[in-house]
Amino acid sequence: MKIPKRRRLENKTDYRKRLKLLKGNKPRVLFRKSNRYIISQYVESIEAQDFIKINVTSKDLLNYGWPKDFSGSLKSIPASYLTGLLIGKKIIQARLETPILDVGMIRMINKNKVFAFLMGLKEAGVNINVSEEHFPEKERVEGKNLKEDFSKKFNEIKLKIEKV
Repeated sequence: MKIPKRRRLENKTDYRKRLKLLKGNKPRVLFRKSNRYIISQYVESIEAQDFIKINVTSKDLLNYGWPKDFSGSLKSIPASYLTGLLIGKKIIQARLETPILDVGMIRMINKNKVFAFLMGLKEAGVNINVSEEHFPEKERVEGKNLKEDFSKKFNEIKLKIEKV
């Protein structure tokens, strides 16, 4: 009987998927969800050692005008879109190679936070192959479905990020 590795038992690492990503010899953009934030990193791997070149969390959106009273929603669809837009702008600015997406153990369901993140990456100018039919609706990305209408603040934050 073979005992699975510790990180697999904790649902943190899918070793088959990681091995395939590493064999591709391309940099990766990691997308992770925590209980409070969206975490994204631009990672290059050399001999199975990961080197983080760019790190962006949704907490960084507070520096771009994200309201303090909405700080509990830093893991929402608008936050994941803006996080993707921010890391995409930083990738373009640093002239780094086009990455592939690494979502880890997160399930890929249409119109969820992962695809909102990809939508932000694509609008930033990063050339990632993804079909637009999987993206969430524009109203959800702008935050019109939240308890309070967030679309005005969303557009202000988006303009500040695009100036980066």
